[in-house]
Amino acid sequence: MMIRSYYLLKRARWWMEQARFFLFKRKLSQEDLTYLEKYFSFFNRLNPQHKKEFLEKLEMVLSTKKFIPRGGLLEVTVEMELLISATIAMVTFGWKRLRLAHFHTILVYPNAYYSTSNKTYHRGEVNPKFGLIVISWHCFVEGLLDENDGVNLGIHEIAHALKLANQIDTDGEKEFETQAWKTYKSLVPEEIAKVKSGENALFRENAALNEHEFFAVALENFFERPWEFFRARQELYLALVQLMKLDPRVWAKTEMN
Repeated sequence: MMIRSYYLLKRARWWMEQARFFLFKRKLSQEDLTYLEKYFSFFNRLNPQHKKEFLEKLEMVLSTKKFIPRGGLLEVTVEMELLISATIAMVTFGWKRLRLAHFHTILVYPNAYYSTSNKTYHRGEVNPKFGLIVISWHCFVEGLLDENDGVNLGIHEIAHALKLANQIDTDGEKEFETQAWKTYKSLVPEEIAKVKSGENALFRENAALNEHEFFAVALENFFERPWEFFRARQELYLALVQLMKLDPRVWAKTEMN
C-alpha cells in the first residue's frame, strides 16, 4: 500500500509540473534571444527549423525548473537560468518532450562548495533522492568559455541526471531506447580500460573512475568536439548518436582536419 502511495505521489507531482508548464509558461523575450545568441554558440549553429525547436524546448525547461541560490549567492539571475536551461535543452535535444522532469530544482553556488557529507569540495552534483541538480556558477562558466577542451560542467552534471533519469520510471518520461542503451553499455568496459591504459587520450582520466563518470565525460566530448571524438573512437561515438538521438557533427563549425 505504501509503495503504491509513493508511486501515486510521484505521478501527481509529474502532472503538477505539466500543469505548471501549460498555465505558467515562460516566454522568451527578445533580450533573452540576444543573450542566447551572444553566449550560447550551439544555438547559433542551428538552422532556422532547429532553432525554433530548440527555443520551444528551452521554454519548456525554463517553465518547469526551480532555481535556488546557495552558498552566499544573492540571486539566480535570468541570464544564469537561461544558460543552464539552454544546456539542458542541448543535451536532451534529441527528444522532443524530454525535460528531465524528475530533477525539478537546480541549486546554484557561486563557486566550488564544501560538502559536509563526504568532506570534500564539489564543482557540481546530482541528487536523485531530492530531484536536485547542483551547479557551481564559476565552474559552469569556465566550461562555456572553452568549447573545444571536452570539459563542460553543465553537460557533465546534466549527463549524470539523464543517466539516472533512465532508471526512474515514475517521471512520465522515456529516455534511452533499450537496444541503443545495450549497444552503448556493451562498449563501456573496454573503453574505460583504454582510458586507463592511455589508448584513449581524448578522454581525461576522470572518465576511468566508473561507468557514471565515463558517460558524463563522453557526453562532454560528444557535444564539444564531435569530429575529434568520431575519428578517435568511432564505434563509441556512433553508439552515442543512436542513444542520444542526434549527431553533433551536423552542427560543428567545420570538420576537423
